[in-house]
Amino acid sequence: MGYTFNSVHQEVLLLERVSIFVDGANMYYAQKRLGWFIDYRKLLCYFRTTLGMKVADAYYYTAVDPNAKGRDATFHDYLLHSGYVLRTRPIKGCCGEGREEVPWERIELAVDIVIDALLTLDHYDVCAILSGDGNYERLVETLRAKGKKVMVFAHPEMTARELRIATGPNFHDLRDVERFIARTDRAPEPCPDKSVYGNGESHG
Repeated sequence: MGYTFNSVHQEVLLLERVSIFVDGANMYYAQKRLGWFIDYRKLLCYFRTTLGMKVADAYYYTAVDPNAKGRDATFHDYLLHSGYVLRTRPIKGCCGEGREEVPWERIELAVDIVIDALLTLDHYDVCAILSGDGNYERLVETLRAKGKKVMVFAHPEMTARELRIATGPNFHDLRDVERFIARTDRAPEPCPDKSVYGNGESHG
């Protein structure tokens, strides 16, 4: 029996392993702009079922307030039980409540993503980054030089120009995949301030 182009293409995709790296702070504010929350279990299903890939690893990176652990515990437990590796950095609060400078923990989390992506090269064929942060431009270029396919998912209005250029046709507008990955039970509240950080919504 002959194969159609689509069936052959699907079989090839089934052989691809994907590792997912979620920049929690960037996605938090992207969700505020989008008006809907990402269902992170659906996100894994999107890669497995819709794209036909094998999920090798899934990481979620976020800053946490050491004085408000209970507030984020439910969401973090949800991520862990969904199959994500959770990477956290404490919010240091060194610049005061209305910090204008880029917080150190945000820089540290970006470094963590780069390190994990490079240390686990043998785990995946495709690297999926959920962030519009321009800090990942060099990571994208490095991974492509090593023969990896890199996909970036973000809100286009919240994506650095250099990251869009580095990613090329493999940039994906989150609005285009809403039907696959959006939560249907609730939507986020409007962003209340200009703070750089949000740790994700509560799940319950």
